[in-house]
Amino acid sequence: MARLVLIDTADQLPGLLPLHSWSALMSSELVLLRTADHPFAGHLEIAELRHEVVPEPPEGRALGRADLLGGLSPHDKWRAEWIVDRAQRETEVAYLFGPGDDEGFTRTLGMEAARAGVEVEVVYYLLAPKGTALLGLVAVEQRLRGPGGCPWDHEQTHATLAPYAVEEVYELLDAIAGGDPDAIREELGDVLLQVVFHAQVAEDEQRFTIDDVAQGITDKLVGRHPHVFAGATVESADEVVANWEDLKAAEKPERTGPFDGIPAALPALQYAEKLQRRAARTGFDWTADAEAADRVRAELDEFLAAADGGVRERELGDLLLSVVGLARRHQIDPEMALRGAARRFRDRFSTMGERADRALGDLTREQWLALWEAAKAAEGTDEPA
Repeated sequence: MARLVLIDTADQLPGLLPLHSWSALMSSELVLLRTADHPFAGHLEIAELRHEVVPEPPEGRALGRADLLGGLSPHDKWRAEWIVDRAQRETEVAYLFGPGDDEGFTRTLGMEAARAGVEVEVVYYLLAPKGTALLGLVAVEQRLRGPGGCPWDHEQTHATLAPYAVEEVYELLDAIAGGDPDAIREELGDVLLQVVFHAQVAEDEQRFTIDDVAQGITDKLVGRHPHVFAGATVESADEVVANWEDLKAAEKPERTGPFDGIPAALPALQYAEKLQRRAARTGFDWTADAEAADRVRAELDEFLAAADGGVRERELGDLLLSVVGLARRHQIDPEMALRGAARRFRDRFSTMGERADRALGDLTREQWLALWEAAKAAEGTDEPA
């Protein structure tokens, strides 16, 4: 009985097949491919496996009424018939799926084999390695930047893309603050695109590739986790952080100052927190959390006592800096804390507007406060806004 073996592939991993799939290929008398530029064509040549390309159907191929009602395409119908006929003449043929072989063609091929009495075996790829989909993104960006790609993508440089990287990171932070997994997933994808895009720009300039980027961070992670990859031992997460900083310093001996390597363009709260954290590593820190709280009170008093605008601005900066220090002592990210507070303010104000029985500008102070407290109390409840 004639036998047709359908072998699944992963488009993102051209030339790579699990052992059971290669075993099926090796035991077949003939391997059929959709096109001459099939990703596996060269590998079949190296393995000295007999293979042929399915020819294009003749022009003007018509379908019967039953096939048309079944949703078949003339192209898929002809190719499926040709493959089944080849299997009948060769006894055992393998068809290696590739780009362009969709579910509709697979279904058509199965129906034609059943009609002809050809036995069909499907060899599934099963589990592709984790991260396979990343290769698809790399291929898409390569196509966009390649010949016949997108004119806008062709014009981009590291400098023109830089604002988008900042914007996408902030959108990710907003999604994280909102706690929506789908939004976080989507925004992570946008951030990942920036990495792949920059790497493709660099590859086009023959500077480095996405593999160089990935290998660099992989080597860095392995090197900075000797307790995982090199048999070192640690007692706590704090010790991991301390080791990380020591290893990082050893990697970059040119950084001799306590603040070297901290980007001044960071958001102000984040910049202040990093400066304080570096200073604390030299011993310049509070000995107790209460001291940090006392400093906030002292700076607030100095701000309130300031006589003019210039002094007030300076004292307000000191007050904010002391609040950052308080947050650091309590292991709180001040940037995320303020972002969360701003989001709550926005939501509460929107709720106030929805609940008000008149224009917000017409409310008295007492009505404002009552609406604010009601909106605040409704947070985290099922009470409608």
